Order: sequence, then C-alpha cells, then structure tokens
Amino acid sequence: MRVAEEVATALADGAAVVALESTLLAHGLPPGRNRKVAAAVEDAVRAAGAVPATIAVLDGRLCVGLRAPDLDRVCDPAADLAKLSARDLGPALALGRDGATTIASTALIANAAGIVVFGTGGLGGVHLPPPGEASSWDVSADLDVLGSTPVTVVCSGVKSVLDIAATIEVLETRSVPVVGYRTDSFPAFYRRESRFGVPWRVDSPAEAASVITAHRRGPGASGVLIANPVPAEHELDAALHDRLLSEGMAKVAEADVRGGDVTPVLLEHFHTASEGASLDTNEALVLANVSLAAQIAVALTRT
Repeated sequence: MRVAEEVATALADGAAVVALESTLLAHGLPPGRNRKVAAAVEDAVRAAGAVPATIAVLDGRLCVGLRAPDLDRVCDPAADLAKLSARDLGPALALGRDGATTIASTALIANAAGIVVFGTGGLGGVHLPPPGEASSWDVSADLDVLGSTPVTVVCSGVKSVLDIAATIEVLETRSVPVVGYRTDSFPAFYRRESRFGVPWRVDSPAEAASVITAHRRGPGASGVLIANPVPAEHELDAALHDRLLSEGMAKVAEADVRGGDVTPVLLEHFHTASEGASLDTNEALVLANVSLAAQIAVALTRT
C-alpha cells in the first residue's frame, strides 16, 4: 500500500481524513469533466477542514491519496482502468493492473489505511429484476462490505433505478445503521425523497459523529450509512426523472438487458436523454456529500 505523505501525516496526528473513490472519475463521468470534478471534490474536503484521500490501484499497488499526475491518469480514458470491486483487488495486485475502486473496494482499502469516513455519490444496491422475473440475484458488493467493514459512508441513498426497498432490507439484515442527515426519508439519488423512511435521523455533523463513535464502540463490525439528500436546488425535476426511468426500463426490456448490465444502460439513458441534467445533479450531490463527510470527520476528532 502506498499512502500519500499528507494522508499518512494526518492519520498519525489524529487529524480528519476523508476517503474518496475513483470509479466515479474513471467510469462515471465524461472525459474532461471527470478531472474537474476530481479537483473540486478534493477542494471541497479541504475547505471543510479535512485531508482528501482519493483511492485507486496503480501499477498493482493500493494507492491512498493521489497526486495530480495520478488523478490525470485515473481520468484519462486512454488509460483504460479496470473497474475494481472488492473481489477484484487480489487479481489486480497480482497482475500489476491499474484500476478504479468502487465503493466496496474503496471502503476496504480505507479501513486498512485507518480512514473512518468515506464520501461518495450513491451506494450500490439490489438491482431491479429482469423483465418478467419476480426477483433479482444481482446485489452490489457494497452492501456486504458495509456490513462487515467499520467505515462510515456518506452518500445520497441509492439510485432510483435500483430496488430501494430490497436494498434497505439488505442493509437491515447486515446490521448497518441507516441515518438520515436532516431528513426522515431515504434519498433516491437524483430525488431527495423516496417512499421509504429512515430509522434514525441526525441534524448536525456533531450528532453524526456521536452516532458513529457509539456504534464503533459496540460489539458489531459494520459500517454506518449517512444518507444525505441532494441539495434541493439541484434535485432532478420529478416529471423528467419519472419519464427517463420509464423510458429506460422500456429500453432494457426491449433489448433484453440483464444482470449487471441493466444499471449502466439505465444511467446512460438518463445522462443522454436529460441532455446532461442528470450529470449536473450527480456532480452537485457528490460535492455535498464529500463536504458533509469532511465535516463529520472533523467532528470525530473532537469526540
């Protein structure tokens, strides 16, 4: 593992550090925009008083905290970084591959480095079943990792293209505390609210830090999910959202798309058919989440 000097010093001094994923940059945003977001996200963490630690696998090494040339490399489509979930870390390391880390793999690496708080966009969840089928076996590794790794993930819930009800049930089964930040509703990524509630609510970074501290002192080994709705001014219009989702599901059914290919097809439709509006929402919520993660990380240093 290569830990950047700034990150290592902050951890040794007990200062606030926030883990950041790299899949959003390599696979979630268009070239050019991804590099600007990479800088903006790290700037938002610093502005809130914490040290950013963007995580990736480069040259077969776990990298915690990326330098500017590393971020350039992650954001370069010609670099062709693999998308690395938790199961992919061993092969990537053994074969000397470059890869961008998902929520699952980022959380594992962050925990190994001693980082407690992780800011991201939307958590992976249970995928909707293929057309004509009653259920789906496609469950994101994010949920299992969060259920066994004591890292707090700050996100905007899960994307509305996923099965939100099933995702919440899996989080309950894995004993992951789900805490709404200034909300009583579980967020649906592009939308501030879903029809599902959250069992717990906090209204300040200090309250969130108290919950995390108490949970980590308990007998369990799970992380904590802080659900932070997208800022109201950046929420995707409800009518547009519902139309895009309906069109996307019809597209999936017509092409008989299945398994892990369903969500990428739906998201691509959102990005294209909304003429970039969904990307604006995505960027805004990520910035809000990493800023909140940094505020919580700072509050944790005071508990």
